[in-house]
Amino acid sequence: MIREPAVAGTFYPQNRDELLAYLQQTVTVQDQTETCLGVISPHAGYVYSGAIAARVFAETDIPRQVVILGPNHHGLGADAAVFNKGGWQTPLGNVPIAVGLAEHLIAHCPLLQADQSAHRLEHSIEVQVPLLQYLQPELEIVPICLGSGGLDDWLALGTSLGQALNGWTEKVLIVASSDMNHFLAADETRRLDQLAIDAVLTLDPARLYRTVRDNHISMCGVVPAVVMLQAALERGASKCRLVGYGHSGEVNGDMSRVVGYAAMSVS
Repeated sequence: MIREPAVAGTFYPQNRDELLAYLQQTVTVQDQTETCLGVISPHAGYVYSGAIAARVFAETDIPRQVVILGPNHHGLGADAAVFNKGGWQTPLGNVPIAVGLAEHLIAHCPLLQADQSAHRLEHSIEVQVPLLQYLQPELEIVPICLGSGGLDDWLALGTSLGQALNGWTEKVLIVASSDMNHFLAADETRRLDQLAIDAVLTLDPARLYRTVRDNHISMCGVVPAVVMLQAALERGASKCRLVGYGHSGEVNGDMSRVVGYAAMSVS
């Protein structure tokens, strides 16, 4: 099955030449990149968070195979749904699914299920793909859409995902797709976002989950971030850095109701 774009023309340009021109202008290709186990990248429209996402990807050595974890905004499908075969179409062309890796992950991670329906309308993974595709022309992906569950479930998934990748033959990057706090004033959003960022910087997925829950931080991709962090720890992660931060008010001038965006890398 080829998944057609759901948000091309709204979240990012639908026209190939326009998208390519945007990427050429926004993505600063680096002479030296960092080998990372995972990154957190925002998923708003490119006009708002594209430059922040572009920065973390440009500074990262993007391998051929990338697992992309995204939150399930629409409630469709399984709670841990893997798009396990076919490809994802973007205005830049088709990105194939890393079928062997998808099958390997499903076999070794009990919570994962092959389910393409959860991905039909979801934007959180889709907006990452053109950026990755631009930097890695041989890109293959494993999209995983994450829905409801508890902390123990997501830590278990992260552990099994990390163990499965430790047994895989190729280098794999995990991308956790997440925006930060939504629709509070800029100063309050920045304060709340810093609480979550501090938890990520300490490489503590349980602390991140509880910080977001206890402080009512509307970080939509906290589950993907928790799973990525736990998997990265299982793979030997020892450091994390904040690559970029911003919010929507810096773009549209409305400081009363902003959405925060953070880009972070784990190695």
